[in-house]
Amino acid sequence: MQSQIKADLFTAMKAGDYLRTMVLRMLLSEINYKKIDLGRELEDVDMVTVVQKEVKKRREAIESYTAGGRPEQAKTEADELAILEKYLPKQMSESEIKTEIETILKTVETTDFGQVMKVVSPQFRGKADGGLVAKLVKEILTAGK
Repeated sequence: MQSQIKADLFTAMKAGDYLRTMVLRMLLSEINYKKIDLGRELEDVDMVTVVQKEVKKRREAIESYTAGGRPEQAKTEADELAILEKYLPKQMSESEIKTEIETILKTVETTDFGQVMKVVSPQFRGKADGGLVAKLVKEILTAGK
């Protein structure tokens, strides 16, 4: 994944695409910080985690800028978000997540939200938004009571 990002950065620099260059440089920087933090080479799963963290930052910034009446900044963040999302694996749909959660819940013996999330969240790492997974688990658990 890192080699793909570097190749895309090189292409963006040659094309003079300032925004893409800036975002990819930032992403490579964050990947290097994570590598230093962990003290080892990163696997693709680790890199996906870094990309997800950056995507989450952009989504939160878009909400803040939109709520604050700053559409220009929100658009810039949305453009950065679109660039970053290309490096995430295909995300599962809400119905796919729901079906998978229901399957997992059949094997779990507790209805405690925290305990269920400990089992469920690793199954969706990199494949679905954690907030959406938590929301769906809550819905399913409350519907089952």
